[in-house]
Amino acid sequence: MERLSTGVESLDRILEGGIPRGFFVAVTGEPGTGKTILCISFIAKGIEERDKCIYVTTEESRRSIIVQASQFGIDLQDAIDRKALVIIDALMGQEDQWSLRSLELEDLVEKILEAKRYLGYGRARLVVDSMSAFWLDKPAMARRYSYYLKKVLSKWDFTVLATSQYAISTSQAFGWGLEHVADGIIRFRRALRGGKLRRYLIIEKMRQTEHSLNLHQIDIVKGKGLVILGPVEVRKEDVTLPKDVVSKIKKAIEKAESEIP
Repeated sequence: MERLSTGVESLDRILEGGIPRGFFVAVTGEPGTGKTILCISFIAKGIEERDKCIYVTTEESRRSIIVQASQFGIDLQDAIDRKALVIIDALMGQEDQWSLRSLELEDLVEKILEAKRYLGYGRARLVVDSMSAFWLDKPAMARRYSYYLKKVLSKWDFTVLATSQYAISTSQAFGWGLEHVADGIIRFRRALRGGKLRRYLIIEKMRQTEHSLNLHQIDIVKGKGLVILGPVEVRKEDVTLPKDVVSKIKKAIEKAESEIP
């Protein structure tokens, strides 16, 4: 099976070499966990391998993505100038060729296909960062929108990373559907440990792949990008029942024992 590198060598290793060509992969998690950095790495690897690369940004400007990539030694502006990359800006509402002035899914698909024609024939990589912007005011449409996007783009030889924001308060998605439609799910998480923010990643789903089932701690290193530090050891909290459940079990046992003559 042909696989596309994620641009993160340590992630490729736990994915049997990368993402199967043509897959539609959901990249989910709370803000600040590393989703955009993974997407930038995926596109940078595509540029290196001469894939046709398109990056749709809905929550940052085109300029912001270019600057962020430069912090990890990635020159996206050069790729744009060489017609190896198109960044579609869906935030700023500008009048240039590669901007969206509305968050309508049909307009997005039309612009993506226009960009693919501009870049030419060949294997293609697409990032949509993030899909959540298209259903913030109508979360019930998430599954239908995700299915429509996957169905249309599957005919154009795209391998897709589509990010989805999770709420900080609940760690739940803004709208259900992207994960159900996706061929794979890369889930980012975060937690405070010893007063320090720590980031984690787990492959929750990747069809046709014997992927790691472990939760892995990650770090974001300036000049390098996303780095997987290794699998996380099992903690007591992962296997211990909640206190109220333990209390109920204990009372049930005591009651049963009191009834024995």
